[in-house]
Amino acid sequence: MLPALISMILLGAVLLAAPAQAQDRRAVSEPSLPVQLCATLSPSPASAEGRWPEETQRLQSAINHCPSGGAVRLVADAQGGRFLSGPLTMKSGVTLWIDRGAILSAVPDPRAYDTGARLCGSVAAKGSGCLPFISFKGTTGGGIVGDGEIDGQGGAVMVGHDETWWQIARRADREGGKQNNPRLIQADHARDLTFYRITLRNAANFHVMLDEVEGATFWGVKIDTPADARNTDGIDPSASQDITIVHSYIRAGDDNIAIKAGKGATRHVSILDDHFYWGHGLSIGSETNAGVSDILVSAVTLDGTASGLRIKSDVSRGGLVTRVRYEDVCLRDNQKPIDFDTRYDASAWGLSIPVYEAISLHDVTGADGTLILRGHDGDHPLTVQFDGVRFGQGATWQVENVELSAGPGGVSPTPPGLTLTPAAGPPPDCGGRWAPFPE
Repeated sequence: MLPALISMILLGAVLLAAPAQAQDRRAVSEPSLPVQLCATLSPSPASAEGRWPEETQRLQSAINHCPSGGAVRLVADAQGGRFLSGPLTMKSGVTLWIDRGAILSAVPDPRAYDTGARLCGSVAAKGSGCLPFISFKGTTGGGIVGDGEIDGQGGAVMVGHDETWWQIARRADREGGKQNNPRLIQADHARDLTFYRITLRNAANFHVMLDEVEGATFWGVKIDTPADARNTDGIDPSASQDITIVHSYIRAGDDNIAIKAGKGATRHVSILDDHFYWGHGLSIGSETNAGVSDILVSAVTLDGTASGLRIKSDVSRGGLVTRVRYEDVCLRDNQKPIDFDTRYDASAWGLSIPVYEAISLHDVTGADGTLILRGHDGDHPLTVQFDGVRFGQGATWQVENVELSAGPGGVSPTPPGLTLTPAAGPPPDCGGRWAPFPE
């Protein structure tokens, strides 16, 4: 017997194109490195000797005294390129330029990030005990650029402890509490941020969190953290709009990208020509209660992510996810290449029903794995359109409470109950699309 309430519709004409608004509404072009420098700094003896409060004060002072439109440039010298610092707060219009060979390292001392409750570096009932390493609070313009690195030192043993940040996260998972680890970069109520060519490594928690941000560009960014580093999401836009992530490479210990909508709607996001490796996938959710819409994912590869294209929520945090278009996507070595699930936590309770509608996949190619399409119920089905979607013959479908439609490119293997004439011609060739992570 077929899963309950499956409605299949074959479209005789081409699949409708994505609405024009289903992407970042800004005209985004490649950023450039700053031309106006207000300070050029090399590591001080304080950094080399571990007197991080002094180095933090020096870096923060340079940022504070830099006028809008200027940049603070960190460079390596004959003694090295490592700057050891505590939390830094960015200023409107100021860019932090980390040059090739320079590494801005987050000091692994929980006291540096503690918000006053003495929870940072612990497992507790709440998980908000740490300041982020780099903060953008209410800023306009500026960002972080350069061919250097920011190292969160998530794998370093914390000062005064016998655990690393990542071990704290794993212990929280075992004990059922909340980890109190600092995020690497957090932007709150900010506008027009730029992240260009920078490498982010070893975050203790999320690498980049955007909360109520209007306009942010990630271009040529690399994020690199071990696969077993729990809760180290790559880039998480939340309650934000007009975000572009392009020409970037992400491997992380959790979601490569997670588009969230807990406190406010997230919409108009473009994810273009990116490469994802280990991690939990290119995700929407799990907080979708305020609504996610107008998302374009185009010309990306997902090489070894656990889930591939993923939408996840449940009745404790569900909302409307609509106008999401995936096109020209290549997947391989994924346990769940497609994972659209309205019952992410089967034990969750609440009245916030997840609704996924107007989801389209065009020229999506993958291998074997489990393909999940799970709507909430017959009154709230998941609606998906396919055109030129091909997976290996060993791929299996799990389909429940859905309305499926297909254009002339079809879908293979055919979901249960949908009758299609096989599409003519070979599937798109992904052979030249795969790219190794740039070491």
